[in-house]
Amino acid sequence: MSRRPSFPARLDLSSGAPAVPQTAAVGARGARNQRISDSTLPSGVGLDSGAVRHRMVMKLAAQGITDAKVIGAMGAVERHRFVDSALVNQAYEDTSLPIGLGQTISKPNVVARMIELLLGGRRDASGRLGRVLEIGTGCGYQAAVLSHVCWEVYSIERLRGLHDKARDNLRAFRLANVHLLFGDGMAGYAKGAPYAGIIAAAGGDAVPPAWIDQLATGGRIIAPTLMPDGRQALVVLEKTASELKQTVLEAVHFVPLKSGIA
Repeated sequence: MSRRPSFPARLDLSSGAPAVPQTAAVGARGARNQRISDSTLPSGVGLDSGAVRHRMVMKLAAQGITDAKVIGAMGAVERHRFVDSALVNQAYEDTSLPIGLGQTISKPNVVARMIELLLGGRRDASGRLGRVLEIGTGCGYQAAVLSHVCWEVYSIERLRGLHDKARDNLRAFRLANVHLLFGDGMAGYAKGAPYAGIIAAAGGDAVPPAWIDQLATGGRIIAPTLMPDGRQALVVLEKTASELKQTVLEAVHFVPLKSGIA
């Protein structure tokens, strides 16, 4: 795997080059990963998050999530810290919630399902993936979950307001293996490639060629994609030395994948 770029970095946006630009690392360089837990942060908004998260992961297991790494990560991350205070009592329900700017935080079952599919690709002896790219940081929740199952997470967001919100949400956790980028997710992030996996939180007509180019052999792309009949479905692309294998799974509903920054 190639050496990662240093952070923070600033790219020139005035030259007309594709806008994959200012980056921000979450946590100090060289700091040990501090995993999200009830013991590292104050309890939130009168919520017994340990108990409600346990009930949430029990439901996920009943719904068919079997990967122990995914179950552990979903149980470790306090979802209520990533939603607006007015919605905090719905944080552990299996529903998507608005996070501003017309975007949503995906429901827990969808997050767990997609990460479980991502982990179906190449892992190391510890059961973790290496470097992954997340398209659409949103509020930062999925990036936090990914930090528990991957060695390194690059997450790119095209909306400045959400990029800033995710940075604020994640700052206290000091996740040294999570790097937030503000830029055009359709272009991916070539400086961090190759990726062991790419996961998208927005759906387009097709998987952008840049993602395929930046995916390592043996890696997977998990992305909602528009089908010929007009419905959106979850798609798994597996890259081998000789081909790109596509598997179409269940119907899903994600916000549209867009280019550019805003």
